[in-house]
Amino acid sequence: MGHFKGHGRSLMYPLPARIEKIAVETEDGLIKSFYLKLLDKAKSFERYRPGQFAMLSVPGKGECPIGIASAPGEKYLLFSVYRTGLVTDALHRLPEGTIIGLRGPLGNGYPLERFKGKNIVLIAGGFAITTLRATLVYLLNNQADYGEITLIYGARNPGLLLYKEELKSWQERKDLKIYLTIDREAPHWEGLVGFVPQITEKVAPQGKNAVALVCGPPVMIKFTLPILEKLGFRPEDIYLSLENRMRCGLGLCRHCNVGPALVCKDGPVFSLAEIKRLPPEY
Repeated sequence: MGHFKGHGRSLMYPLPARIEKIAVETEDGLIKSFYLKLLDKAKSFERYRPGQFAMLSVPGKGECPIGIASAPGEKYLLFSVYRTGLVTDALHRLPEGTIIGLRGPLGNGYPLERFKGKNIVLIAGGFAITTLRATLVYLLNNQADYGEITLIYGARNPGLLLYKEELKSWQERKDLKIYLTIDREAPHWEGLVGFVPQITEKVAPQGKNAVALVCGPPVMIKFTLPILEKLGFRPEDIYLSLENRMRCGLGLCRHCNVGPALVCKDGPVFSLAEIKRLPPEY
């Protein structure tokens, strides 16, 4: 326990959290979900907003920013981690029961109070469904406040879809429209086939009194945005979650600046209208 200086009021130091459960999400093993339990009560993690992120740390290896995939009030804090570097590789090697550091919640999250009374369209590609999972669970738990909810989610193949058991249960709900797609035909696949932008245009969610939340690879976002605008979504009603060299998570190191904006502090959630005012990096 000496590794951590966790206090509930500070975002500067990590809180100690135990890995209660680990689930391998994808058939290639590159994405694992970590179900965490804080060892000390932290009010900050009782009131976080879907779309926020946290810094996960492994003693001796460092820390990395990971989107919070669980909604407030769920039993565990959920982080789905793609193995892509030193810290994430170290996380992937840890067994259940290990104590790691958790610093946050950080960033702004989705302005859910602005969405009340509106239809919500969540559009995700591949690994980027993580914070949209948190958002969807929150919306379903508070559905009386919102209109029709739609999820469009795609991956290269069925083995790369995350949260497979939840996807099955969501497909059985009558209060959610869900469209699952893969890039190319695959054996035993009964869902849609096609890239996410094509499926978005095909199912054509209407932009009137609606907002769209889009998370995915840059190429997916690039081809999805014009379709949403064609469907009537205004730039101020389209929200993206950006990643840009985040290090400290507090806006102090300024590594994640895009012009005057700091992704870790002013974001990571921005409306398309806000992004259009930033330098063309995005």
